Amino acid sequence: MIEPDIAGEPQGDNRWLRQSLSKIQEELAERMEISVSRETIRRLLHKEKIRPRSNVKRLHPKPHPDRDKQFRYLQAQKEAFQQAGWPVISVDTKKKELIGPFYQRGQQWRQEAVAVNTHDFPSYAEGRAVPYGIYDIQNNLGYVAVGQSADTPEFAVEAILWWWQEFGQERYPEAPELLILADGGGSNGYRSRRWKQQLQERFADQFGLTVTVCHYPPGASKWNPIEHRLFSQISRTWAGTPLTSFEVLVDAVRTTTTQTGLCVKATMVEKTYEKGLSVTDKEMASLLIEKHATCPAWNYTIRPRKKGK
Repeated sequence: MIEPDIAGEPQGDNRWLRQSLSKIQEELAERMEISVSRETIRRLLHKEKIRPRSNVKRLHPKPHPDRDKQFRYLQAQKEAFQQAGWPVISVDTKKKELIGPFYQRGQQWRQEAVAVNTHDFPSYAEGRAVPYGIYDIQNNLGYVAVGQSADTPEFAVEAILWWWQEFGQERYPEAPELLILADGGGSNGYRSRRWKQQLQERFADQFGLTVTVCHYPPGASKWNPIEHRLFSQISRTWAGTPLTSFEVLVDAVRTTTTQTGLCVKATMVEKTYEKGLSVTDKEMASLLIEKHATCPAWNYTIRPRKKGK
């Protein structure tokens, strides 16, 4: 009776059933007039090596052939900038957070648990926070711009501009170049024309600063320093704390510290960013982008253009 619903390898042990025990019990009663308990059905299935099983993470997708080469090159670039005393920042967008009485993983020491919504429906939220982080690797300092609209290249670059104008320029007054370590996708992805155009116009041209960007290979975002040096610490700070307002979120970010000396600055960004803006071929051709010889899609340098261009 269950043969049509058995899937898997016919001659092997990797087989499973597409029916529930209750459904089998009902069909036995209706079709064969056999009354049997679910426990008996379970034992019979076990004899056939059919059991309830969860998915197992055992498959390893083939890594990109240039993965190791990119990691070595990225490390060499980082060491060169650090030896020169030039800024190296790791950037990324943290997981977006719903603002309101929503469940947050973790626990707090308190007399009573905080009541939160039973469902995390976006329609229940007062807004959605988009935390874009900048991590200064040399100085173990974090900076987070909390947006309230879309995660776009404009927002990403303006967050980096905020860091440079408020903190970076003062800390690195003589630096002619900046190294940005970024993931391969998202608002600062290596395929994004808008990201490169905004870095050219809003950063390189405006401040006369040469900007080098090195992207982590696909599937390697967890190696980006900002993930384990900054974002993980912020998550620990607000663990078990419902982010009931933007102010609560920003305050949690600002109070994030570690025993190794991490300090974090934060700011709110109220500007609304438009999604889907494109860059024409003519605009791309006007950018001063120099692709590196090693993994040119992931490594490039944007140089300032002369005034009037």
